[in-house]
Amino acid sequence: MPNLAATLKEEIRRLAKKEINAQTAATKQAVAQQRKEIAALKRQLKEQEKKIKFLEAQEQKRLKEQPKADDEAMEGVRFSARSVKAQRKRLGLSASDYGKLVGVSQLTIYNWEQEKSRPSEAKLAALVAVRGITKREALAKLEALKANG
Repeated sequence: MPNLAATLKEEIRRLAKKEINAQTAATKQAVAQQRKEIAALKRQLKEQEKKIKFLEAQEQKRLKEQPKADDEAMEGVRFSARSVKAQRKRLGLSASDYGKLVGVSQLTIYNWEQEKSRPSEAKLAALVAVRGITKREALAKLEALKANG
């Protein structure tokens, strides 16, 4: 008799274990899949961080290389209200659009043209940069500014 009881207990334990494994198998598979996805996302994040770091470094280099109103180039430059107005008319732009190219407001352009104010060194450099562009280039830059802003 004691052997029958032990055998019965062992059989119940075996069936219970089998049932538990059947119930938890789906959860174990889901956990394993999620861990794989997390690992893939971590790898992707590291890759993206590397790319961002590289692009930031490239942008810093580009900004450093960009000419910042060279003293030699700006040495002989004079401001003329007439030339601002003539340049704007030559490009066929409104004061608002011309201001966007230079980086100032429409009112500032009008004040410069009427000699009510004068541009700062930085804005004078921007005016000089706009002087040398064609009408087509000006319109392309405006489109780019509108697309970005």
